Amino acid sequence: MMMMMMMAAGGGGSRPRGLRAAAGWAPCAALALGWALGWALGAEPPHRCRPDAALLPPPLRRLAGAALLRAAIPRLRGGWSPCQLYRYRPAGTGTGTGTGTGTGTGTGTGTGTGSARPNGTGPCTRGWHYSLPAAGLRSNLVTQWDLVCASRWKVPLEQTTHLLGWTLGSVAAGMACDRFGRRPAFVVSLVLAVPLGLGVALAVDFVMVLVARLLFGAVLAGAFLSLYVARLELCDPPHRLGVTMVAGFFWIAGELLLPGLAMLCRDWRVLQGAVTMILALLAACCWCPALLLESPRWLLATRQLERARKTLQALAESSSHGSDDGSCHQESLLAELESLSEGSPQPQYHAVCEIFGTRVIWKNGVILGFAAFIGSGIRHCFTRNLAPHLPRFFSSYFVLVGTEAAACLFVCLTAERFGRRAILLLCTVLTGISSLLLLALTQYLLDLIVLTLSVVGITASHAVTMLSIFFASEVLPTVVRGAGLGLVVGASFVGKAAAPITAIPNSRGFFLHHVVFASFAILAVLSIMLLPESQGRSLPQSLQDGESQRRPPLFRRPPREDHLPLLAPHGIPHDYSRLAASTKRMLGSPPAPHET
Repeated sequence: MMMMMMMAAGGGGSRPRGLRAAAGWAPCAALALGWALGWALGAEPPHRCRPDAALLPPPLRRLAGAALLRAAIPRLRGGWSPCQLYRYRPAGTGTGTGTGTGTGTGTGTGTGTGSARPNGTGPCTRGWHYSLPAAGLRSNLVTQWDLVCASRWKVPLEQTTHLLGWTLGSVAAGMACDRFGRRPAFVVSLVLAVPLGLGVALAVDFVMVLVARLLFGAVLAGAFLSLYVARLELCDPPHRLGVTMVAGFFWIAGELLLPGLAMLCRDWRVLQGAVTMILALLAACCWCPALLLESPRWLLATRQLERARKTLQALAESSSHGSDDGSCHQESLLAELESLSEGSPQPQYHAVCEIFGTRVIWKNGVILGFAAFIGSGIRHCFTRNLAPHLPRFFSSYFVLVGTEAAACLFVCLTAERFGRRAILLLCTVLTGISSLLLLALTQYLLDLIVLTLSVVGITASHAVTMLSIFFASEVLPTVVRGAGLGLVVGASFVGKAAAPITAIPNSRGFFLHHVVFASFAILAVLSIMLLPESQGRSLPQSLQDGESQRRPPLFRRPPREDHLPLLAPHGIPHDYSRLAASTKRMLGSPPAPHET
C-alpha cells in the first residue's frame, strides 16, 4: 500500500518512478547503520581486574585459578569487582601476638606475614579481563583503549561528540540545501562519508576517533536532511505523511540490521569498514541523475527557471512514457516551460537569517524545535527505568527500536486522519504524564506499572520527535525549508545528548534532568496549540506564504484543499504547471502606463 502511494505521488507504476521511490527510501537503511554504529562501538562488556602477583604476599603468589582471584580481587554481590584489587602489607611489617595462661600472663612480638589478610583495596594495575562478545563484537572502543573505571567518562564523551557532529551537520547541510540544492548536498555528504568512515576504522588513538566520529556524524546528518527535504517536496499533500513514514520504516530496518552485521564482523574496525563500504556503494548509485533529481519545487521557488525546465521535462518524459494522453500533457507543459524560461532572471536565494526577521515562521520553528528537543531529551528518563530489567545489550536495543517502530506506525495511522497538531499534542501529553508519574511515584508503584509507563513514555517521545520534524518540514516555506528544518533536527540531537552526559559515572544530575524535562513537556503542550494545521495543504513556497499560515480551532478540521498530485500518472501535473504559471506572472514585466 505504501509503495502504491509513492507510485501515485511519483507518477504511476512505471519503472523509472519505482527506481526513484527506491532511491528515496533505501538510503535511509544505510544511514541508520551509520547512526546506530555508536551503540555497538561504545557497549561496555562485563569486566574485572587482572590479578597482579606483585601485590600479593609471597605465600599467595603460587595460587592459580579461582584461588588467585579470591586472593587478589574483592568479591561483590554481582561478581568480581570491576575496578579494585586487594592491597596487602609489605613483607616484614606484619605483627604476631601470643598469650599464656596459668599463674601469669606474657606477651611477645615478632615479624612475619601474619594471616595474610588484605588491609585495603586499590585500582587495577595490569589491565582488565573482558567477558566477550559485547554487542556481537569481540573488540570495540572500550576494549581497544580500556575505557572503563577511571577512563569510563570517555565513552559518553565520544557519544556526545558524535551527536555534536550530527547537530552541526544538520545546520550546515540545511543551509547548503537552500543555497546549492537538495541533490548536491546529498551527494557531497555521501561522498565525504566514505573517507571519514575509513578514518574512523583506521584510527590509531582515541583522540583521532573523537575527531573522525564527529566529522562522520556531520556528513551523515547532511545526507539524512537533504534526502528528507528532497523526498518531501516530490509528494502531493495526501501522500507526504505515508511516504515519509515508509522512509522511517526503512530507517528502523537499518537499525535492526546492525546486530546481525556486528555478529558477522566481530571486530569494530571491520564493522566500521563494512558500513563505510555500504555508504560508498550508495554514493556510487546516487551519481545517476535519474535516481535523484533536483527538487523542481525549490528550483521554481528560487527562480532557477532553466534548471527547473530541464528537471520537469525529464519528469514529464519518464512519467508519460508509452501514454498518448500523457504526451499531450507533456507537449502543453513543455510549451509553457519554454515561455517561462525566456526571461532568464537571476536566482534568488534566501539565508537562514531571514527566518529571524519573520513572525509566524519563527514562532512555528521555535515551537517545533522545542518539541523535538523535549522528545529526544526526555527519553533517557524512561530508558533508565528499563535498565535493571533489560541488562543485556540486545534486549534493551531491540526494545528501543521496537518502540520507535510502534511510534512510526501510530503516527502513520493517526496523523493523516486527525491532523498533525492534534496527534503531536496527544503524544506530548502522554510523554509529560508518564514522566510526572514516574518522577513522583516510582518508589510506590509495582515494577510492571513502572515498565508500562516507561514503554509508553519512550514510544510517545519517539512520536513527538518524528512528528515535530515532519510538521516543521510542512510549515516551513520552500525557500528556507532546508535551513529551518536543519535547526529543528539539530535541536533534536541536542536533546539526545542528554543521555550520554547523564550516563557519566557517579553523575548526580539525573533527578534534576528528569524534573526539568518533565516541566518542559508541560510547557510544550501549551505552545503546540499555537501551531497551524498543515494536513491536506500544499507546501508554502515563499516567506509570504509561510507568514500567511493561521492557527485553526483545535477540534475543527480545516477545509481540505483539492489534492492535485505533483507528479500525475500521465505527465507533469497541473500543480507544477500552475506553479510555473504563477512564477511567470511574478516575473512578468510591469504593466504599460495608461494612455491619456
